[in-house]
Amino acid sequence: MKQIAILGSTGSIGCTLINIIKKDKSNFNIKLLSCNSNYRLLINQAMSLNVKNLIITDKKYFFKVSKNKKYNNFNVFNTFEDFHKVFKKKIDYCMSAISGISGLMPTCLIIKYCKNIAIANKEAIICGWPIIKKNLKKYRTNFIPVDSEHFSIWYGINSLDNFNIERIYLTASGGPFVNLKLNKFNLISIKETLKHPNWNMGKKISVDSATMMNKVFEIIEAKNIFNLDYNKLSIFVHPKSYVHAIVKFTNGMSKMIIHDTTMKIPIFNSLYLNEKKKIKSSEININILNNLNLSKVNKKRFPLTKIINFLPKNNSLFETVIVSANDELVQLFLEKKISFLQIQKFLLEIVKSKLFLSYKQSKPTSIKRILSVNKFVRLKVREMCI
Repeated sequence: MKQIAILGSTGSIGCTLINIIKKDKSNFNIKLLSCNSNYRLLINQAMSLNVKNLIITDKKYFFKVSKNKKYNNFNVFNTFEDFHKVFKKKIDYCMSAISGISGLMPTCLIIKYCKNIAIANKEAIICGWPIIKKNLKKYRTNFIPVDSEHFSIWYGINSLDNFNIERIYLTASGGPFVNLKLNKFNLISIKETLKHPNWNMGKKISVDSATMMNKVFEIIEAKNIFNLDYNKLSIFVHPKSYVHAIVKFTNGMSKMIIHDTTMKIPIFNSLYLNEKKKIKSSEININILNNLNLSKVNKKRFPLTKIINFLPKNNSLFETVIVSANDELVQLFLEKKISFLQIQKFLLEIVKSKLFLSYKQSKPTSIKRILSVNKFVRLKVREMCI
């Protein structure tokens, strides 16, 4: 049986993976599941898949579960520093799907305990890639990207040397406002922002999709994962979300990776890496292929894509500044304290601010330092905007 762990099992990625495993559960032994506060769903997942080890990071719900006698069959922990109590030898696979900067530490810590790690946490790859890369090498752990775009690139490259890559194109749907008249952007509501035309996502990433900040983050991820310069990475707007990536090689050949608009496919393939497993999927959609409607990014519509021009060549704490500032601005928007357009306005001001530009010279050498910068930036952003 393949031994696995799922960090963030109650989120959308975790739930999708759980549903895949349930159809083949005789071949899996899940050693650990984790959540922040959704303990009821976590318990249901654990019971249905006979999981004994749980991590609940919210102290209130951790105590609620750990002190309840009806949950005595579970080993319940509160911190990821208890990994050593669960894993006595390397497991086969771990999905790291905790959202936000809080997913950085557990991602870095669990690499030691797994042979293969699939990382769906953007913030970990953006802010802590040097630490992750160092741990992957130290513990000889294989890394698999899970984002549909990065998995598509990874699949398309198929172990080729990045010297052979001339350019990579990531596709972006453009979100709910891809065709909205620019003079109506000042009227955008939260409800409209969260209504993505193709993907069913959480609030935070739905806002990031609408501003296209999620694609800026994915460009940073691609630069890190595939060890490429930013000048080899581009974005195409593709409203259908059918093409996930295009790789152009130096020999004149190009690969276009397409799949159904679902995260189930990259998650399934990360789980069954190098195994002859089949998944049901739709027939090739000729109608979409005949009208891909790819276009370059309109920077008046999506001004945050200009941030790519401000990114330093080497990994730095400036990426943490951008992630943290955007997180706080999105939260302020969802709290109705700033408008949609103000997310863009403030973030563009922040990336040019002398207060934060100095972080381009600082390397992300420790998780503690990254989390400290995150806290500082979020406080400063809130002071600036309220």
